[in-house]
Amino acid sequence: MILSELKEFLDEKADLYNHIDFIANDPILIPHRFSSKQDIEIAGFLTATISWGTRKSIINDAEKILLWMGNSPYDFVLNFQESDMDFFNHNSVHRTFNKEDLNYFIRNLSRLYKENDSLENLFLVSEDEANFYHSFDRFRTEFFKENEIHRSKKHVSSTYKNSSAKRLMMFLRWMVRQDRKGVDFGIWKKIDQKNLSIPLDVHTGNISRKLNLIQRKQNDWKTVEELDLVLRKFDDKDPAKYDFALFGLGVDKAF
Repeated sequence: MILSELKEFLDEKADLYNHIDFIANDPILIPHRFSSKQDIEIAGFLTATISWGTRKSIINDAEKILLWMGNSPYDFVLNFQESDMDFFNHNSVHRTFNKEDLNYFIRNLSRLYKENDSLENLFLVSEDEANFYHSFDRFRTEFFKENEIHRSKKHVSSTYKNSSAKRLMMFLRWMVRQDRKGVDFGIWKKIDQKNLSIPLDVHTGNISRKLNLIQRKQNDWKTVEELDLVLRKFDDKDPAKYDFALFGLGVDKAF
């Protein structure tokens, strides 16, 4: 397939899968239950943090967290007390993300929201930065600044260690992308969606190789940048829309 044909094919698939019906079976369902900016951010961040494994298990485990928070995440985070952990009646939150991790994440979110009105402030990209390579590290440093060796650090990926940072990138896609499809929120206005990349994982990586969009075998940050080079030629204003195409093709058994 020549480049122009590949662009047309991916544009068609992105338009097909970027549809309101996508929400019902995807983890983005969780933040879509809220209307206020901070509630959406917190629900989205926690859901994205545990987004590995099956979509059904991610949604079920995110629901456990939100139920414990009284389905009022922003109010819960601002008023969080250590004693609140006594009422989380599960030893495991999601796979290797456990109760201790959840405690530490909520404590950090509480601190951050007492200092910022939005998490958006922690992900800003400088004018000389084309992607979130440095932004993600700045966020990670700020998030863990009270305990840089805590076990939870493994749950926020490090681009400086060449991670694709799939979960952080997915969270940013949700918050930043603006269109009229109704899937992504587009509530962050200080960040340009042109800087977004694909949330790269095993599935999107495999499809990208099948389409010859990338050559690297690893699903790491260098591969994210390799994929950027192609997708930004297709649409330099909204490259992350192709996440819908690659994801949709990944679950399409016929493809």
